[in-house]
Amino acid sequence: MAIKTYSFNKEEKLKSRKMIETLFRDGKAFSVFPYRVIYMHASLHTDKYPVQAGFSVSSRKFPHAVDRNRIKRLGREAYRIQKQSLYDALRESGAQLAVFFIYTDKKIADFDILSRKFSVILEKLTREAVRKD
Repeated sequence: MAIKTYSFNKEEKLKSRKMIETLFRDGKAFSVFPYRVIYMHASLHTDKYPVQAGFSVSSRKFPHAVDRNRIKRLGREAYRIQKQSLYDALRESGAQLAVFFIYTDKKIADFDILSRKFSVILEKLTREAVRKD
């Protein structure tokens, strides 16, 4: 059942404060500049989507909300377009992930750069998810 989904629905967004706190406390992390990625295996409340993702940008590095929102929007778009391979691997293994992407650069990157970085990030997440299960 390889349903291709290019959306980023409400159920795919990591919004639970409890889950986010657990993720930051117990999750594993790696960096692919300009992102720091924190992830952990979790039992999510949805069977439809194997990943819940959250995005964050430092208000200290980007004091204007317009800039923070743009960076988050670019990151979500890059993730949305390329997430399918991760979803397929997780569905195959029956695992679920909670993931948080933290933008660490001091300037706004182009979408092309973010897209390339997200392909590396998602490959790494796929390897980690499959290796674990």
